[in-house]
Amino acid sequence: MTFSELLKRPETTPYDRLKALGITLPDAPPPIANFVTHVLEGNLLYLSGQGPSEADGSLHTGKVGAEVSAEAAYAHARLTGINLIAVMHEALGDLSRVRRVVKLFGMVNAAPDFADHPSVINGCSDLLIAVFGDRGIHARSAVGHGSLPGRITVEIEAIVAVD
Repeated sequence: MTFSELLKRPETTPYDRLKALGITLPDAPPPIANFVTHVLEGNLLYLSGQGPSEADGSLHTGKVGAEVSAEAAYAHARLTGINLIAVMHEALGDLSRVRRVVKLFGMVNAAPDFADHPSVINGCSDLLIAVFGDRGIHARSAVGHGSLPGRITVEIEAIVAVD
């Protein structure tokens, strides 16, 4: 079965899709300061900003458009999406509880003349749609910043509706 066929099957779970993508969820990365990784309020799950942290804790750093290519930063945004999904799993216990990814706020540590922030954050958006199907289609902002914590290339936060 192809991945596109898998997406069309209503009984397919987010875990099935992660497996088909070759993704094993890491442990949710711990907060880097005085905050929590998520807050569940009613039927909304608010996810704190995550960055491109590998399972071993190493971070992808640098200025996109100068030291880091847009293509590499797309991969970093995808990795950040995996970390967001790991937090969702930790918070909910079952990714099937995700009713809808409502909103992403994507930040890019960008060189002053870099202008392709949306293409970078697509790395996360494309992943969420692949994992959650139509429930992964979301509203979004993608903006550039002069710096991000620890010089990370991207940081993304999310709001998710849950059952």
